[in-house]
Amino acid sequence: MSALGLGWLVWRRLRPGFEARHAATLAGADYLSTFTRTVRRVAWLGLAWPPMLLGMLVMKELGRPHYLLDAGLSLSAAWVVIRLMATLIKHRAWARALAVGIWTTVALHVFKLLDPAAALLDRVGLDLGGTRVSLLVLVKGSLVALVLLQAAAVSSRFLDRRIGRARDVSPSVQVLMTKGVTVGLYTLAGLLTLGAVGVNLSNLAFLTGAVGVGVGFGLQKIFSNFVSGIILLVDKSIKPGDVIETGGVFGQVTSLSARYASVLTRDGKVFLIPNENLIANEVTNWSHNDANVRVKIPVGVGYGSDLRLVERLLLEAAGKHPRLLKAPPPVVRLMGFGASSVDFEIRAWLSDPMNGLVPIISDVLFMVWDSLHEHGIEIPFPQRDVHIKSLPEGFGPGAAPGGTDKP
Repeated sequence: MSALGLGWLVWRRLRPGFEARHAATLAGADYLSTFTRTVRRVAWLGLAWPPMLLGMLVMKELGRPHYLLDAGLSLSAAWVVIRLMATLIKHRAWARALAVGIWTTVALHVFKLLDPAAALLDRVGLDLGGTRVSLLVLVKGSLVALVLLQAAAVSSRFLDRRIGRARDVSPSVQVLMTKGVTVGLYTLAGLLTLGAVGVNLSNLAFLTGAVGVGVGFGLQKIFSNFVSGIILLVDKSIKPGDVIETGGVFGQVTSLSARYASVLTRDGKVFLIPNENLIANEVTNWSHNDANVRVKIPVGVGYGSDLRLVERLLLEAAGKHPRLLKAPPPVVRLMGFGASSVDFEIRAWLSDPMNGLVPIISDVLFMVWDSLHEHGIEIPFPQRDVHIKSLPEGFGPGAAPGGTDKP
């Protein structure tokens, strides 16, 4: 109790400085902020550990029993670890499983039952290919895998946010770095788990051949999409934020994953396009080199119109739209003399193709309609003249062969 009280008093003096130093982090809503707030709640208990350890060492030297200090130190350490891990582990079921495992281990240690329980679990097992697999190995492996995989997940998310904030790194390189870090962390977690349970990694050579066969058959498409995704990131032909059109889908690339690209359309739909399709099929990238794209709006007027006046009115209509750029300015081109109209085309630039092209075309055409009607300029529609000629005498239905009605 004295150690706990001392830890609380020390933390009471240190807490204002800690909160002032981490004020911005404590006010955040990410994992680091949540973890920092948890540290603030359990720090006093951690400060009680040095007095407890010192007391336990003194009791050992004096030959006095120190079971209470040992139990208190073990239980408090378990409580702190559980609180911190529960903060980092997003999945509640895994957090509860880890808490149960830690409390069980600590309880067995406090009551001096940890070694007998481990020996009992080690006796229950079987041999697989020269390797003994016991319940102790399975339990230890499950706990180690849970801790390492969750640590890899947390580290991956943390590094992903850090990489995403790097302004001097392009989006494609950010995605590639994030994928590499994620794969590396999970691979390292798997290897450490196997090493922790005593598996000889040199005996896993046969697994490489099995994986190769799986890639050649069942995982062929997955592997192809993964490689295609790496190619897209390296050559930067498609990257997050680009506006693309492929296979009838027009939208903005929101993310590139190991298997597919997520494309958000103007309808709010998200299309998951396999990376292999983006490599093999034709893709129009509206913002590959520059976010500015040009829109073309055809307009036809009657042959009796003042063409110079029409040109001026079309330019005025395009110049009024707020989304069309003033530099470079809109232009009007005379495209030709059609069957029933003189054909013009408005060409203008915009910098936000993701917001849609159809609304711009619709707005400009409405303004063109109003402006042309205001100036009495006709917008023609296709017409066809049919001329009926009378047949000469002796021709027509019922006429006799040779062109006469006489038999």
